[in-house]
Amino acid sequence: MSLLRTRKGRRLAVVLLGLLGLGSATGLALMAFNDTLVFFVTPGDMAESPPPAGRTLRLGGLVENGSVLRDRRDGKPVAKFRVTDGRAAVDVEFAGILPDLFREGQGVVSLGTLRPDGSFLASEVLAKHDETYMPKEVAEALKKSGQWKPETGQAPPAGTWNTLAPRKGGD
Repeated sequence: MSLLRTRKGRRLAVVLLGLLGLGSATGLALMAFNDTLVFFVTPGDMAESPPPAGRTLRLGGLVENGSVLRDRRDGKPVAKFRVTDGRAAVDVEFAGILPDLFREGQGVVSLGTLRPDGSFLASEVLAKHDETYMPKEVAEALKKSGQWKPETGQAPPAGTWNTLAPRKGGD
């Protein structure tokens, strides 16, 4: 190796090894960071481009009227319900005690994973805390889908737009 015999060659080798080490450390850090990211999605977003099954997500929207089913499995409460944003709806299953303010037609954000069958397995469910609060992401998703125009007042109850098609006009 004649490159390492000169002073210039040794410096070049040290710089290249340093860059290789820095690049490797950066790549590993980005891979670890990517595994901990939790993205917010709406049912409409999931219908347009489904995320990979098993990826941890925050699913937000309104609980569809008439969709809540409560049961017990192995002595634990289990709830199944649908979350909708007016464009699409996703089936959600949650094993545990739902928040006191959880009800049909209310805003909800669920943390969990998408199953291969397209349903969502929630590990945590967050419900709005009063009649005027709506999570920022849910409000933005409703505005984007045309289901809510803030200048006209409060968001409409989910029961008025539980279809998969967006509403027409400003009704």
